[in-house]
Amino acid sequence: MKHAKLLDCTLRDGAYLIDKKFGNENITGIINGLKKAHIDFIEIGFFQNEGFGEGKTVFRNSQDAKRFIPKDKGESKFTVLADYSRYSVENLDECKGDSIDAIRECFFKNERNDAIEACKVIKQKGYTLFIQPVDILGYSDIELIEFLNQVNTIEPYCLSIVDTFGSMYKEDLERVFEIINHNLTPTCRIGFHSHNNMQMSNALSQEFLRMTLGKREVVVDGTVAGMGRGAGNTPTELIAQYMVDKLHYSYDIDALLDIIDDYIENIRTKCSWGYSTPYFVAGCYSAHVNNVTYLKKKNSIRSKDIRYILNKIGAVPRKRYDYDLLEETYMEYVSSEVDDSNAIKRLSDVLADRNVVIVAPGISVQKQKEEIKSYISDKKAAVISINGIYDGIASDFAYVSNAKRYETFGKTLVESGIPVIVTSNIDNKYNAEYVISFKRLIKCGWIHVDNSGLMLLRLLDLFNVKSIAIAGLDGYGFSDNYAKGEMAFANSDENPIELNSEIQSMLTDYINTRKSECSISFITDTRFQI
Repeated sequence: MKHAKLLDCTLRDGAYLIDKKFGNENITGIINGLKKAHIDFIEIGFFQNEGFGEGKTVFRNSQDAKRFIPKDKGESKFTVLADYSRYSVENLDECKGDSIDAIRECFFKNERNDAIEACKVIKQKGYTLFIQPVDILGYSDIELIEFLNQVNTIEPYCLSIVDTFGSMYKEDLERVFEIINHNLTPTCRIGFHSHNNMQMSNALSQEFLRMTLGKREVVVDGTVAGMGRGAGNTPTELIAQYMVDKLHYSYDIDALLDIIDDYIENIRTKCSWGYSTPYFVAGCYSAHVNNVTYLKKKNSIRSKDIRYILNKIGAVPRKRYDYDLLEETYMEYVSSEVDDSNAIKRLSDVLADRNVVIVAPGISVQKQKEEIKSYISDKKAAVISINGIYDGIASDFAYVSNAKRYETFGKTLVESGIPVIVTSNIDNKYNAEYVISFKRLIKCGWIHVDNSGLMLLRLLDLFNVKSIAIAGLDGYGFSDNYAKGEMAFANSDENPIELNSEIQSMLTDYINTRKSECSISFITDTRFQI
């Protein structure tokens, strides 16, 4: 008898990436593909009290979910996840066998006593019960054993080891499994649900299957192509292939590959997931991926900065996500105080009553180079370039407020002989001539508070310049955004429409609140208005 079953939760865990809206055709196609692949459990989404909508994998109860359940289920059983804080079992109907077969009840440690009562109701109504405690590593050994005693009174179908933050090593999995295996009723299977923050998800899933052989019947989770929030999950096709090759199961790998080709690759054009350095940092600190997603939107942030901030906010807050706390900690981190009065005076002596041209990094700097040069010549303007020097356009100053840009281009800029202006959030290891307080130039209220163009405009507002003309502040499209190709790493996973909207909002606020009344105009084509 085979000791393991495979549960695919693409339509649930993957749903976080797309506001749970796969679309009816995609939902049906993915379900049919998983059924064809002979996946044992197919999780089609969530039971919630609200958030329903056409084409979404969110359901009120089993009869609501029934429209996506094939009349012939084949070898598969169908599940949903019910988050204790988002679903009341009062909305749950009786299991009739023609829709959802199983419910996985998910909850945080502080909810476990109340969630156990909800689990009892789920089982009483005839559903196969999975218990999914969030962040199993967050339980002490004593807490885990006490919790297992509660679970044993219910005798669920499966209790899962959930590596919520992708922070497990092999030794952690072995320790937790042995505690659970020793104390859990023999009638209950043990599940494993992992995330790929540490590039360990597939390997740990394989190890879980190996270590449990002969000890316990188990269920292992995966998602097609590893689709899931942040670093994603164990890829269903990889763990299925392992089970076929090493354990002699009969999953249809071609059917899984068809799902990827027919559905997942198209979805991947709209969102992204998978291992990355910031998500590795989140795994190191057992932090919710939303913390990393928020911090990554800071233009100047580096992976070690994320590491510092997650460490700074503490173990409990980072398991959830408090954006106000993140913003406060980020601002505290980058706002190193400097006495910039001398730098301000020296810049004011040079720039007061001058026409100034800002050269931002947009691709229009290449395309409209002659127009820029002509404007500079006609106005006898002082030129300040952002983050670099652009071919054919002479700069009087280079301005950098992005630590990653300074790391890449700072040495070249300083050695060029052009005076370089940096902000105090940057390690000035190349000895830029002017250091300006970062805190002086930012304004809270937006995600991208450290946008270089807006910060430079606020700096110029201190100098009573005669006029400001802007080149290269094009706004973002889906490709070819930068005059220098090596700059293209920034904002690569941002939605350009949302990003442009926020920049426009900051630009409008700047125009309405600035102290100076100097004229401001664009030289090159732009998506923005002033």
